[in-house]
Amino acid sequence: MAEHRGEQTSERGGRRIGELIGAGERSFSFEFFPPKSPEGEAQLWAAIRDLEPYRPTFVSVTYGAGGSTRDTTVQITGRIARETTMEPLGHLTCVDHSVEELTGILGSYAAAGVRNVLALRGDPPGGPGTRWEAAPGGLRYASELVSLARTAGDFCVGVAAFPLGHRESPTLDADAQVLLGKQAAGAEFAITDMFFRLEDYLALRERADAVGVTIPILAGIMPITSLRQVSRMAELSGREVPAEVVARIARHERDPVALRAVGIEVAAELCQALVDQGVPGLHFYTLNRSRATLEIFEHLNITA
Repeated sequence: MAEHRGEQTSERGGRRIGELIGAGERSFSFEFFPPKSPEGEAQLWAAIRDLEPYRPTFVSVTYGAGGSTRDTTVQITGRIARETTMEPLGHLTCVDHSVEELTGILGSYAAAGVRNVLALRGDPPGGPGTRWEAAPGGLRYASELVSLARTAGDFCVGVAAFPLGHRESPTLDADAQVLLGKQAAGAEFAITDMFFRLEDYLALRERADAVGVTIPILAGIMPITSLRQVSRMAELSGREVPAEVVARIARHERDPVALRAVGIEVAAELCQALVDQGVPGLHFYTLNRSRATLEIFEHLNITA
């Protein structure tokens, strides 16, 4: 798989992810989450160092519910910018933050050398499925956060997209209109949440095309190494792992090694099908582990 490490830069010095993706070559990227312990931090940096030789287009660091990992997220993202060759993407959500606080966080990212952010509304403070309420003096929609990031520091801004629709969208067509609104606010690319069927991504792309979305939509890939873990993560998004995927993997539930091998195979097949359909990029949810992602690369014959 080709990747792009172009020299486009913003006026403030960082490479803009939207330009790197838009240059025409397929991207691939990795997502990490802030660790909760010294052991977790060691595992995170081991994964980062293992994946760095593959020269991803960018890497992202998630932002905990309610901003619970805000400082750690900014610190790790800044360290990636300073100490690695990789382009970092910092996450930011509207949850429990005023506009003043959000502007301050964006300033922290800029000071750390981070020029790209992923603007998310975020899950309701009460958890997925509960009523969404904006914080006092805060924002209600991801599109508003996109606008803030663009005006507060001329960041390159990415957003989320949902192959099966956001759990709060009344219809899939309404969900496509929301994505269009994010584009109109200044978003330069989108990343999907995890999905497991090619047809779900293709349907999203068709809906997006129909309403005028032109920004690249990267496919979010979750390697299945634990059926219980991935099922729980899907549940939090208001979705289920497709029955055919569960059936294929569950037959090995008493053999962790075989289950993991089949899970990697499922993800690799999906990635290859997406590549064959011209996906602009693959974004891997690594869970701070490099091995599963590297094995998928081997299936796709990707070299450093």
